[in-house]
Amino acid sequence: MVNSKLISFKSDISGIALPEKFTFPFYYDPHPLALIAIDQLQDYLSTQTELNHNFGLDREQDGLIIGKMFGVLVVQDKQGELGFLTAFSGKLADSNDHDYFVPPVFDILDSEGFFRKEEIVINDMTIELAELEKNETYLKTKEELEQVVIAYQEELQKYKKEIKAAKAERKQTRENSGNLSPSELEALLEDLRKQSIREQYFLKDFTDAHKKKIAALTEAVEQFENQLLNLKEKRKNMSNTLQGEIFDSYYFLNHKKEKRSLQSIFQNTIDHKPPAGAGECAAPKLLQFAFENDLKPVCLGEFWWGASPKSEVRVHKQVYPACRGKCEPILGHMLEGVEQDENPMLQNPAEDKELKIVFEDEYIVVVNKPAEFLSVPGKTISDSVYTRMKEKYPEATGPLIVHRLDMSTSGIILLAKEKNVHKHLQKQFIKRNVQKRYVALLDGLVTEDTGTIDLPLRVDLDDRPRQLVCYEHGKRAVTKWEVVERRNNQTLIYFYPITGRTHQLRVHAAHTLGLNAPIIGDDLYGRKETRLHLHAQFLQFTHPITKEAIKIKVEADFS
Repeated sequence: MVNSKLISFKSDISGIALPEKFTFPFYYDPHPLALIAIDQLQDYLSTQTELNHNFGLDREQDGLIIGKMFGVLVVQDKQGELGFLTAFSGKLADSNDHDYFVPPVFDILDSEGFFRKEEIVINDMTIELAELEKNETYLKTKEELEQVVIAYQEELQKYKKEIKAAKAERKQTRENSGNLSPSELEALLEDLRKQSIREQYFLKDFTDAHKKKIAALTEAVEQFENQLLNLKEKRKNMSNTLQGEIFDSYYFLNHKKEKRSLQSIFQNTIDHKPPAGAGECAAPKLLQFAFENDLKPVCLGEFWWGASPKSEVRVHKQVYPACRGKCEPILGHMLEGVEQDENPMLQNPAEDKELKIVFEDEYIVVVNKPAEFLSVPGKTISDSVYTRMKEKYPEATGPLIVHRLDMSTSGIILLAKEKNVHKHLQKQFIKRNVQKRYVALLDGLVTEDTGTIDLPLRVDLDDRPRQLVCYEHGKRAVTKWEVVERRNNQTLIYFYPITGRTHQLRVHAAHTLGLNAPIIGDDLYGRKETRLHLHAQFLQFTHPITKEAIKIKVEADFS
């Protein structure tokens, strides 16, 4: 291969058929060619000595631990020869450009580029701001102003109390003046009036003097603060302008070599602007280089290398799909006109599956939902527990579904045929009077026998529907668990969720601060299998009408 960034396969690939279509990047099983390229890249990462980057795999290495997403793109040149390109997400070893990997789409670290030059100006402004905020005259004047204002308010309140007391005393004096002669009374009242006038003049002079002093100090402080405000506004405008220049200079190609800027790609999204880090992932870098150099994309694969972040669930060497928040709009443009594998998320996985009723009376229904079956209609698929039950019970009132299960989770779902019954049952769930038990098969051995996981969760805004552990913005998520059986490096476990957050059991199982053993078949937080081995096995609640304790148990089928 003539291009210096193209890497030749070390192993014999002559017997491997090319894929008929390019990889659908957001949900896929890697093609054998991509897997071979991934193995070769991982072998390079294991043995290379050029990159001074702490992936968290060497306990003796100092510095911040930063795992990375890497990607491979198998390509075909004009002569039909196969090879592959490699890329990393973000920067690696404090650089955007390394010999073994394709370059960034736009290198903001280029010392000769406009970003670095304008960044220096913005950094100088930041230093100037910091110095101005610590200016000795500014700080002393600000402190003096605060002290004068406090002293003025205290003295003013004190003097007002004295005036009030003097006024009351004058009133009392007037009331006790009944025995005075007319001339004596007139003299007394004149004296009291003069006392009142003197107090008012003193109050006015006192107020005017302090207000002048406060105004002078306020003006001096405001001069500094206006400087700060103007400098901050100038820095903000420069940053926004620089960001806009980056977005406009940051363009992406498709196979027809049609260009679109980062800004235009994201203008029709919810936020109308690119999220931080957009365009710096491995997949856009790989496709950009391929299109620039007339290389035909054949298949794609991306994987994580290094220790898992504290917030996300990432497993060393494991393959992951492209993120949606940052990459979906970009790859939508870049892969326009490229025939791809079908999007499995547009297919109805429940089409041939039966929804079994395990309990029913005049008021409620309990069903055993199969895995890969929606509880309620989705954005593109309407077939669900709700739609099937609505069709079966057209006269039912209310929302029917009392609680939900993730699409991939199988097991017990409770439905109400009447609105009031639904309300009563939901109240039991809200007050946590319902007993729930899930059974799961984990990929790994859990050493303890019982425990509680308390890890707050929120949605990953850049990669929905994935969830993150987040102590700042996450909602509290608590799960009790107990081990049932250990076998063949797997653990059969019971989960008792105290809260009901999205993907709670899946994240609590897989996260390093949880059980550090993903549920088998978890295509988001573990490894994809024939199904997710998570089942809502047991449910106990109080019947809204009969007041009986209803216990429902349905065994899992993990075959």
